[in-house]
Amino acid sequence: MSATQPIRNIQEIEELKNYYYQEKPNLRNYTLICLGMNSALRISDLLILKWKDVYHFPKKHFFAHITITEQKTGKENKIILNQSALNALSLYKKSISPPNPEGYLFPGRNKMLPLSRSQAFRIIKTAGKNLHFETEISCHSLRKTFGYHAWKSGAQPAALMNIYNHSSFQITKRYLGIDQDDKDQIFLEVNL
Repeated sequence: MSATQPIRNIQEIEELKNYYYQEKPNLRNYTLICLGMNSALRISDLLILKWKDVYHFPKKHFFAHITITEQKTGKENKIILNQSALNALSLYKKSISPPNPEGYLFPGRNKMLPLSRSQAFRIIKTAGKNLHFETEISCHSLRKTFGYHAWKSGAQPAALMNIYNHSSFQITKRYLGIDQDDKDQIFLEVNL
């Protein structure tokens, strides 16, 4: 299991989003982070999204849901776009108006190809390093951050297992770093 951790601190989440919104403005990177944290998609699935997957061009509005076939599992996944994701997408769309429906949502230097996984990794890693985050973050941190905060907000274990396609909640807890949180809490409470 990867050592990548979710971002547990809400302030750090805001700092990460604002890094590419205010400190080093890049709306593509900002939207990648916002959509990554709010969709729980793997980076490989995020990077292959096209504008036509998120925006209904004839009706001129964003779809309520995005539907993808996950590369890793081959399963179809339908994900609602929450307000944070829609706000980021809207800002991003305005900055490149009009986007090509067939164009990748997150293009690389060669506009005909999507951002590579290694480029996405550098984007996330650079922000975390420059923000002096205590824990290592990577692309997978975005996916884990969604689940961690969903759990802390009271999401049902079965729903989280379903989102991540895990066979047991123990796997989901380990994946999200909740096991460590539970252990840490015990040590903090037994203050001899």
